Amino acid sequence: MIKRSHYLIWCRSLIVIILILGVFFRFVNLERKPYWHDEVFTSFWLAGYTSVEVEASLANGAVISVADLQRYQHLDSQRGLVDTVKAIATEDQQHPPLYYAIARLWVGWHGLNPLQVRLFSALISLLVFPPVYWLCLELFNSAQVGWMAIILLAVSPFHILYAQEARQYSLWTVTILLASTALLRAMRLKTKLAWLTYAAGVSLLLYSHLLSFLIVISHSIYVAVINRWRMSKDAIAFFMALSLGILTFAPWLVLIDKIKASSWTGETISFFTLFQRWIFNINMVFFDPQVNYKEQLFRIRSNIDPVGLVSLGHPFSFVVIPIFILVCYSIYFLIRHTSRQVWLFVIALIGSTGLLLGVPDLIVGGQRSTIARFQIPCLLGIHLAVAYLLTIKVREELRGVTTETGFMGKKSGFYYIRGKLWQIGAIAIISLGILSCTISSQSETWWNKYTNYYDSQVAEIINQSPSPLLISNSTTRTTALSYLLNPQIKLLLVRGENPAPIDIPNNFSNVFLYQPSSEFLSQFEQNIKYKVAGEIEAGKLWRIIKR
Repeated sequence: MIKRSHYLIWCRSLIVIILILGVFFRFVNLERKPYWHDEVFTSFWLAGYTSVEVEASLANGAVISVADLQRYQHLDSQRGLVDTVKAIATEDQQHPPLYYAIARLWVGWHGLNPLQVRLFSALISLLVFPPVYWLCLELFNSAQVGWMAIILLAVSPFHILYAQEARQYSLWTVTILLASTALLRAMRLKTKLAWLTYAAGVSLLLYSHLLSFLIVISHSIYVAVINRWRMSKDAIAFFMALSLGILTFAPWLVLIDKIKASSWTGETISFFTLFQRWIFNINMVFFDPQVNYKEQLFRIRSNIDPVGLVSLGHPFSFVVIPIFILVCYSIYFLIRHTSRQVWLFVIALIGSTGLLLGVPDLIVGGQRSTIARFQIPCLLGIHLAVAYLLTIKVREELRGVTTETGFMGKKSGFYYIRGKLWQIGAIAIISLGILSCTISSQSETWWNKYTNYYDSQVAEIINQSPSPLLISNSTTRTTALSYLLNPQIKLLLVRGENPAPIDIPNNFSNVFLYQPSSEFLSQFEQNIKYKVAGEIEAGKLWRIIKR
């Protein structure tokens, strides 16, 4: 009993330490990484503007300052919460307004800047711990699995990266867990209040992200299978609650006349590249392969990734491949050792985006399933499966702890050794997460900054050049870069993929072209008055030299 008490004290101390680390990683160096393209849209909307309005005002071929460009990234006394909702409804209806409305209230009190918006997301991310614990109680009826899930979530590299993103993904994670827990609770209690709670959870879920409809589909399939495709009382209560939740989302659905599909999501990539990025996403829950590389791990507009994550030449293949095997085994173990009500729910959560986005990519082409932030429901399901596996396997060590009589049988000794091995494995998984978060928190950029990954290097070149002029036909990406530029840098912005030819002013010693469309770049390459030299081709920065 002494050993058991020591074990429990050690476990509790470890949980506290890991939770403190998880909170620390969510708030450390919030401003360090580039404020990237998508986050710039967030600030536009919070200020009550659309990117179209900003382009109409600034992208007219006139020379402007960094301050001019960032004016639309700050609050305007004439624009409030209603303008934020209108801006989203006008520009990008696939982003429901819940996160942005609450964030608008936050920045209204604290000011609109990258730090405050990211701080808001980080604070929201702290709300994931109670619902993931509650979900494990409802699903596994085990507080131990709940604590294991909290530990893994606290130092998950993926969840910490998106906890620091000025977007809705931390809130979406919370609402996925709340709605899922509310469903299981309603099916257990079978009361009107429980089903009304689930309806509220569905409403919050849908108002967090439009991809939540895939989770609603997975919930529907789960309830239908559990009820053997019959309209039982539970099934009727579920569909009534679901209908009520969807009905509350009707005001936003009315606004959605069409969803703007980003062109890059439909670009076909090879099966090997698709599979490699799936491996990357799965690993990201526990370990970030970016830790050993300065170059971008992959580019969403490229069929060839700079780093082969699943190749034998990858230095971390001895980590990446075993984690993938562990995830596969955890799903198998879950199916073998839990009831259908338990494992089917986890599989439905994994399949909600994993299958419903992955299968179309395989059949018709595209890379929707490779975008990690779209796969949050799938990754949460994987998280639950691994938490269950590690809890059950580590708990076997307790079977080998000596009893009060000090006797240990052969079978008990076997469990002890096997439990110790799994305990080491669990510690290794947690340590990999801590290692990933430690390195990521000190980095100037990371893979999730996508198109603005190289902005730190780009800004350094421009800032060190005498009398520079920066030309671009991408207002949002240039706005993201502007946070790293010296205030005296001058900018010249134009609109459209193939804008009208421009004349470069003569009073600048160094002229740069940043993130141009291929058509805009061709204008300079084909113009005999100019010579184009690549500075950072991966960062899409070119130097324009007059002949």
